Amino acid sequence: MLFLILGKGKTGSLVAEVAHERGPGVRGLDIHENRGASALTAPTLAGVDVVIDFTSAEAAVENMRAVLALGCRIVVGTTGWYAHLDAMKSIAERRGGGLLYGTNFSIGVQKLFRLTADLAQLDGYSFSIAETHHESKLDAPSGTAITLKEIIQSAQPDAQIEVTSHRIGDAKGEHIVTARSADDVLELRHDAFSRRGFALGAVRGAEWLASQNRSGAWDFREIFDQL
Repeated sequence: MLFLILGKGKTGSLVAEVAHERGPGVRGLDIHENRGASALTAPTLAGVDVVIDFTSAEAAVENMRAVLALGCRIVVGTTGWYAHLDAMKSIAERRGGGLLYGTNFSIGVQKLFRLTADLAQLDGYSFSIAETHHESKLDAPSGTAITLKEIIQSAQPDAQIEVTSHRIGDAKGEHIVTARSADDVLELRHDAFSRRGFALGAVRGAEWLASQNRSGAWDFREIFDQL
């Protein structure tokens, strides 16, 4: 099995390290080697089972278009591009490609999503979300916080949910969901100590995607139980 990692930043480099530890072969391209998805050609992708993207929102869209148009498979851990999701799904279906995407590839955060869905069933509570990430994270609120908000609103469409974002140092990622009533308060919290949990989830997702003999697009939330 061979993975091509796009992005050699902190998370992308860790993804390559984790993939190597688990056995697949690993190649990598940074933004200068793949500007405008120029390196994602048929010869480059020959023999590559899955591409894994941890770049930027703009670059991720270009990368997805190139990979999916060739009928190849890509895992996207980059956030901030979801306005293009329907278009990416369409390319995957028309060209026989595979797309696995998610606002967060941490297994712990996937459990947070499910616990939040349970919490959102409560009546008589107001909800809020707070998230903290490193200073270089460009999108705010985080994709994870947006997902948490959507989960609550799916249960309570009229809920007004305050989301606050903080950018501090090299914070790895903290999300707190609060449910407050006149009588008590409940909190769900996930605090990442390192980026390794995100990297491991992305690699396990890539292993899953490589095993599929069908085309299409999947949210990591839908398939993480199958890992």
